[in-house]
Amino acid sequence: MQFTPLHDRVLVRRIESEEKTKGGLIIPDSAKEKPSEGEVIAVGEGARKDSGELIPMSVKAGDRILFGKWSGTEVKVDGEDLLIMKESDILGLITAKSSAKAA
Repeated sequence: MQFTPLHDRVLVRRIESEEKTKGGLIIPDSAKEKPSEGEVIAVGEGARKDSGELIPMSVKAGDRILFGKWSGTEVKVDGEDLLIMKESDILGLITAKSSAKAA
């Protein structure tokens, strides 16, 4: 099944957190919090202004994002647990650190 969000909504797959601490302690499932990091799976076309002009989305499929702890609505698509949220629920994009230093 193909799912495409409407308007300014985003379909997100949670990215699970580490099973161990940096010191090597294993974190039991009961002590873990739901991850607030995810990967964008699909996006809608964007919101519209009152004039009808389209406001393009700031995120795209494949982006890694950070979102609020209680953001989104949990849904099951093709047996996979995903989240649908408004773009405004996204706190920011996560990008890889660049090894090059600015001149």
